[in-house]
Amino acid sequence: MERIRESCRQLGLHTLVDSYAAIAEKSAKDECSFQDFFDRLLRAEQQGRQERSRTLLTRTAGFPVIKTLEQYDFQFGTGTPKAQITELASLAFVERSENVVLLGPSGVGKTHLAIALGYRAAQAGIKTRFVTAADLMLQLATSHRQDRLKEYLRRSINTPRLLIIDELGYLPFARDEANHFFQVIAQRYERGSVVITSNLPFAQWDTAFAGDATMTAAMLDRLLHHAHVVMMSGESFRLRERRKAGIGLPASKQNAKVGQNSIGA
Repeated sequence: MERIRESCRQLGLHTLVDSYAAIAEKSAKDECSFQDFFDRLLRAEQQGRQERSRTLLTRTAGFPVIKTLEQYDFQFGTGTPKAQITELASLAFVERSENVVLLGPSGVGKTHLAIALGYRAAQAGIKTRFVTAADLMLQLATSHRQDRLKEYLRRSINTPRLLIIDELGYLPFARDEANHFFQVIAQRYERGSVVITSNLPFAQWDTAFAGDATMTAAMLDRLLHHAHVVMMSGESFRLRERRKAGIGLPASKQNAKVGQNSIGA
C-alpha cells in the first residue's frame, strides 16, 4: 500500500494517494472486475482534479466575495430581467466570446450578478478575472510607467476567457487611462468575453472617457458588436437592508426616483 501511495505521489495522482485504499476495499466488497475497479480509480482522480481546478480558478479570479445566482432576490429586484439572466447563466456567451453589459442605478445588484456569472464560469473550469474599473486603470497605468504594458495585457487581459470589469463610470478616466481601456476592449474583441457593470447609459459613456466621443464610439462599437445588454432598474438592495436594520434616511433621499435613461451611443 505504501508503494502504491508513493507511486501516486510521483505520478501526481493526488486524489488516489488518500482514496485508493477506500476504493480498493469497496471494489473488493462489490466483487468488481479489474476493469471496473480501474474505472473507479480513474473517475475518482478525474473528479478530484476537477474540484482542485474549480477551487484554484475561484481563488485566483479575484472575487471580493462569492455571490451566486441562487442568492439573487428576483422577487425584490423586479426590474431585473430574470429570463435574460437565466439564459446568460448557461455561459453560452463565453463559448461564443460575446460580452455582457449590466446597466442600472446603484444598488440594484449589478455587481452581484457579475460575480455570480463569474463564479459559475470558474466552477465550470473557465479561467475568469474580476477587477473594478478603478483598479484596472491603476494596474494599466503602473504597467505603462514600468514599460510592461504589453506583458500586462497579455497576462492579465488576454489570458482569462472571461474578464469582469465592475463599476465603470463611477470615476472619470483621464485621457491616457481612457486610451488604455480602449486597448483592453480592442485586445479582447472577438477573442474573449467581457462583463461590464455601469451606472451610466451608453449616451453618457464619453463623460467617463475624458470627453472623447470619437474614441468612446469606437470602443462601444467593438464592445456591443456581440453583446447582451441587461437593463436593470428598481430600488436599492442596500437601502432595503438599511430599513430592515432600522437605519432611516432623509425623506428627500428615500423618495428620490432614479430616472430610466434610454440606450444610446
